[in-house]
Amino acid sequence: MDPSPPIPVSPAGKDDKLWIILCHLSLLLGVGFLLPLVIYLVNKQESNLVARHAKEALNFHISVYIYGLISVPLCFVLIGFPLLFAVAIGSIVCSILAAIKASEGQFYKYPLTIRLVA
Repeated sequence: MDPSPPIPVSPAGKDDKLWIILCHLSLLLGVGFLLPLVIYLVNKQESNLVARHAKEALNFHISVYIYGLISVPLCFVLIGFPLLFAVAIGSIVCSILAAIKASEGQFYKYPLTIRLVA
């Protein structure tokens, strides 16, 4: 009897990949930092890969909220409006790039992110 060749195993399972992509797209889905927080708390013991992506997305979403909060009072001196626009466009672009990289099995490190969750 000839044994069949082993089935290649991807580093992330289908469910893991889905959770990772949802973490990065959660800001666009309207759940912001809540979804990455829940996914991180649930999966930190089960899957280091999912926890790592969730932690990165969580740090990014918290940073976006901080940048938005800083920009709102600056609207009174008119510089806040372009800053809010830049934060909004930047967060959309970075979230999409991170989701694309995650779907390819790569890790995306968000720029200008405050690392609060270690």
